[in-house]
Amino acid sequence: MDKKIGFLFPGQGAQFVGMGLDLYERFPAARDVYERAEEVLELPIKRLSFEGPEDELRQTRYTQPAILTHSLAVLAVLPGFSPVLVAGHSLGEYSAVFAAGCLDFVAVMKLVKRRAELMFQEGERRPGMMAAIIGLESTKVEMVCRDVAGVVVPANFNEPRQTVISGEPEAVKKAMELAAAQGALKVVALSVSGAFHSPLLEESAKEFAEYLDGFPLQPPSVPVIMNVTGKPAVTADEIRGNLRRQLISPVCWVAVMESAIGMGCESFLELGPGQVLAGLARRIDRNLKVQSLGKANDIATFLSGR
Repeated sequence: MDKKIGFLFPGQGAQFVGMGLDLYERFPAARDVYERAEEVLELPIKRLSFEGPEDELRQTRYTQPAILTHSLAVLAVLPGFSPVLVAGHSLGEYSAVFAAGCLDFVAVMKLVKRRAELMFQEGERRPGMMAAIIGLESTKVEMVCRDVAGVVVPANFNEPRQTVISGEPEAVKKAMELAAAQGALKVVALSVSGAFHSPLLEESAKEFAEYLDGFPLQPPSVPVIMNVTGKPAVTADEIRGNLRRQLISPVCWVAVMESAIGMGCESFLELGPGQVLAGLARRIDRNLKVQSLGKANDIATFLSGR
């Protein structure tokens, strides 16, 4: 594999019941991560991840800490080599910031727990909706959102012809209808508890920014390509500023991957559950190589080949 390897970390939606159990049983380093996570989070992360039930694991307040723990468990069992850059999709950005040495274990766990709680509470207080628009250029999706009354905005620019929209339920439903009329191949309502990465999370974003400011951030050991800008950040202040804005800003994932390519990186490891980011990478640029390391056998195979 190319020595210029980047680390990618998945976000919400990659979870599944049973995730991490094989890591816990096979690797002492992963077991330690799960034990420490339960202690810091004061949540039954092992039970939620390994056994579910699915409807409970899907709750934002539990999903996010569970995915973070899984990604950090994978990171812990890899040998000590440094990526040339790191990036994470939405929630995954916190795993990336940890991997770059900006936050310690306790800090990243507490931040993600609070982020997840606030997003879950906001969804209950101010109901919202998200939907994936597939097979339509992002510029057309942006135009559709502008043409709809009410709050609906692009939330995730996942790949050139897949954009997730977010906002008030009626506005999102209207935008889904317009996108279909514009020629979208598919419009799919997402099973989430709120309008993430939209103005509906303004109150939560303010409260989270204040909480974030209580934690020191160290300068990153490698560039962190940020969701908000799609560009690498190399100082602690840049990273803090981007994290403060992330909840109400779109995830510019296409730009993130284009920045990585521009930095000469075309080989990546996806660390965490699922293979979502590998799939997106193929549709952004077929030359990108992404190896998903979420299961014990995947990691064992990878380590035996090094």
